[in-house]
Formats: sequence, C-alpha cells, structure tokens
Amino acid sequence: MHQTRGNEGYAQGVSAVVRNWASPGKALTHAGEIFGHNSVFWASPGRDVVVVAFTNCRTGDGRVSTGLDQAVSLLLSNHLDPPFPYPHPIMKSIALLLFAVACPALAAEPVRVLVWDEQQPEQKQGYGEKFLGETIAAHLAKLPGLSVTTAKLDDPDQGLGDAVLDATDVLIFWSHRRGKEQNDARAEAVVRRVKEGKLGFIGLHSAHWAKPFVRLMQERAKADALKQVPEAERATATWEFVNDAPYYQLIGRDSPITPHVEKVGGAVWRLTLPQCVFPVYRNDGLPSHVTTLLPQHPIAAGLPAQWDIPRTEMYGEPFHVPTPDEVVFVEKWDKGERFRSGCVWSVGRGRVFYFGPGHETYPIFRQAETLRVLENAVRWMGSAIKR
Repeated sequence: MHQTRGNEGYAQGVSAVVRNWASPGKALTHAGEIFGHNSVFWASPGRDVVVVAFTNCRTGDGRVSTGLDQAVSLLLSNHLDPPFPYPHPIMKSIALLLFAVACPALAAEPVRVLVWDEQQPEQKQGYGEKFLGETIAAHLAKLPGLSVTTAKLDDPDQGLGDAVLDATDVLIFWSHRRGKEQNDARAEAVVRRVKEGKLGFIGLHSAHWAKPFVRLMQERAKADALKQVPEAERATATWEFVNDAPYYQLIGRDSPITPHVEKVGGAVWRLTLPQCVFPVYRNDGLPSHVTTLLPQHPIAAGLPAQWDIPRTEMYGEPFHVPTPDEVVFVEKWDKGERFRSGCVWSVGRGRVFYFGPGHETYPIFRQAETLRVLENAVRWMGSAIKR
C-alpha cells in the first residue's frame, strides 16, 4: 500500500494528506477538538484502507480506544466511496491492527522544556505578579505533550546544571541586562549539547546578547567561514578570531557587517565574529506588523499571513548574525524599519531559533500568536532530539 503522509502535530487537530478530501496542513476535527498535538494520519490514495495513528487524543471520556473509534468512524463513514457503515467488524479489526503496528507514538514521551529567565523587576509592568518566563511556562504547561520547568540566573548553577540540562530537550532563554553575569562554563554546557543534537535553543528578544546565543552564533560563523576557504586549503588553514566578547557594544548603520571572513596572508584567515546586535532600536511601544514568510514551516503552523503586536520595542536591520537557514517571520514598523524576527539556524547537529519580540514591559507573551510561535518551535525542536 502506498502511503501519503501528512504534516505531524503542529495544529489543534490533525494535519492530513489524503487524495480528494484533504490538503496539506488542513486540520481535521470531529466532535470538537478530539485530536490533539502530535497527531498523524495515513491513508492509502485509493482510500481502501485507513491507518490512524495519534497521540494526546482528547475525548469525552479520555480513553484512547474511544478516540480511535471516533477517528476510524469519521474517516470510514465520511470519506469512502460509497460511505462505509461503521462499526464493521472486518474494517474495525483491520484499522485496529494497522493502528497497533503504525503507532509507536502512543508511547512517546513529552517534550521537556526549560524556560530560563533573568527575571527583571521591570517585567512586572507587563506581567503583573508573574515574571515573563513564568508566564510562558504556565501557558506551555497547560498543553498536551509538554513537560515544563523554569529556571533563573540566581538559581544554583544559574539554573543550568548538568543534571538539569540532561533532563531538557528545549531551552527557552530570555535575558537582558545581566548577560555578563552568565557563567561561561554553563553557557558552554548549553552550546555543547546543542551541537550534539541533544538540546534545542530558543533565544527571545534581548537574549541576542545572552552568552549561549552569542556562542552558538560564533560556532555557526566558524562553520560558515570554513566553507569559504578553498577545499584544498582547509586542512592547512590557520585562524585568527576577532571580537569574541561582543556584549553590550553597540554598532552604527555603517559598521562593517559581521561575521566577516578574510584571508590575511599565507595560510592565515581572519574571522570577525558576529556582533549579535543591530544598529537601531526604539522602545516607544508602537505596534509592529509581522509577516509570516514561510507559512509551511512547522514554527508557523496555525499563524496568519500577517498579524500585529500592539505594543513592542523596535529592532532594526541589519542584524549582525550568520545568515539564517530560514527566516520564518519578518517584523515591520510604520516608520519604515524592518527586522528578521524569526530566524532558524542549524549549529552542529542541533537547532537554534531566535524570536525578536519580547520586551519585558509589554505583555507580548500573553498574546495568542506569540505563544503559538513558542509552542510550535518547542514541538518542532523537541521532535528532533534523540535521547
């Protein structure tokens, strides 16, 4: 049986691809929201056999068997030509058998998320009694398939001890004024795990100068720089690295773009590491207009083509980071500025996502769209982690 596979679990409902009755990314629901995140449907193009696999199924009685019955009933009765009465003993047995074979996902463990926050007192202006990170964590903790904890700078090991990181799949990181206080060894522990494919990293807003993010951008810049060296010279090339501590050093519009690589003589190459900042910013609380550039990317699932953030801080290009593999969102302001506010990189075997919005005095992470971005990013990154 040839199988056409749908997108996996990035919407409220199940994404499906089955000839003549669904299209990629189209959610299938029945009796309300019974199919939760991480759902997958398979069906043969001829629609003679339906294979159903799902996780986090939410039914009235909470039973997996009920969810399977509802799923098979829906598909067989509504989408076969002619409609097939269900339950039918033979078809039900086939569906159950195929379900059992095709659904190891039922035993899938939740994505383990750590929300790390500097916890500035100014955050109370936007989030009341909770800090920004606590607000994000409280939202994610309500969602199926996620196990969420929090940490802060003042915790033992700054909340990033080896045992904690070993129990984390995705790290969400917000910091601002205390970046230089972040422990270098703890930052390197994060970087090492990302490069090994054991941890996904999400940097928020002013975490562009967080030590783990800066180091990850440096590692990506080094990998990109090596590719610019002729292949025959790579084994003998020696490197000078400039600008390894860019923290809180502002740049101008005419500053040379970083990272930048050049050959300085003989076999010596110089890499100016990324400044991880931008020449203009404006914290006037004016709205931004977000465009979803890659609507088919898992991080963009369920988000509109355009959406606004009512109050935010402006960041303006050029953003001095390595060229992203993907730019999922771009943010614009009425005064003409723009910023790549949703960037994805691979670093070693791991994934890094930077999300631009998130100034602490505005309730940006109480907005449905921004929370959906984080949920999507967590699930996408978590799906790639090999424990």
